[in-house]
Amino acid sequence: MSANTASTTTVALFGTSADPPTVGHRAVLQGLLELYPLVCTWASENPFKQHGAPLQVRAALLGAVVDELAALHEPGRLQLRQDFSSSRALNSLNEVKKQFPQHQTVMVVGSDLLAQIPSWYAVEQWLPRCQLAVVPRCGWPIQKNDLELLEKLGGKLSHLALLIPESASSTIRRHPNPELVPAPLLPQLVEQNLYGFTAADLPSPCGLP
Repeated sequence: MSANTASTTTVALFGTSADPPTVGHRAVLQGLLELYPLVCTWASENPFKQHGAPLQVRAALLGAVVDELAALHEPGRLQLRQDFSSSRALNSLNEVKKQFPQHQTVMVVGSDLLAQIPSWYAVEQWLPRCQLAVVPRCGWPIQKNDLELLEKLGGKLSHLALLIPESASSTIRRHPNPELVPAPLLPQLVEQNLYGFTAADLPSPCGLP
């Protein structure tokens, strides 16, 4: 799919735990902006995970990524929509439909989630109501059996050929690496003592070793 083939009434939805947001998250959002006229993202609670920071903190961090990217595009095309946040995709989709009743909805997921989606709450109710766009993740090849099961559940799948740097949030939580998080987030991570980042991870002032 290219930017020219996306409907002008399409909204791409990218809910993520953002624990913490990574350069991969930023790359996904940047790629979606090249494909869709409207992109909405939010930080959410994933019932299959234990989170390293409270939801409101993760939402603020994701908001900083959104602000940085949104400044490079037309106003309103990229939105942080915490009102769409829910641990259940059904609830998120219902809220989206209230706000954008005339829009086609595209739910964006990483390839690591494909095997998990059939176990999500009321999947038979919400999956047929949207398109499922799959973003490849390093180490998580797309399996034919997963696609077939989702299609049997009513899924309409597409593949987004986006190049996403390898930058798993779980890896950062175990081994803090400033190269894997968007640069604007580092001062916040250090100031709030999040995910093990310290002042030593901040860039050195110009001219200093």
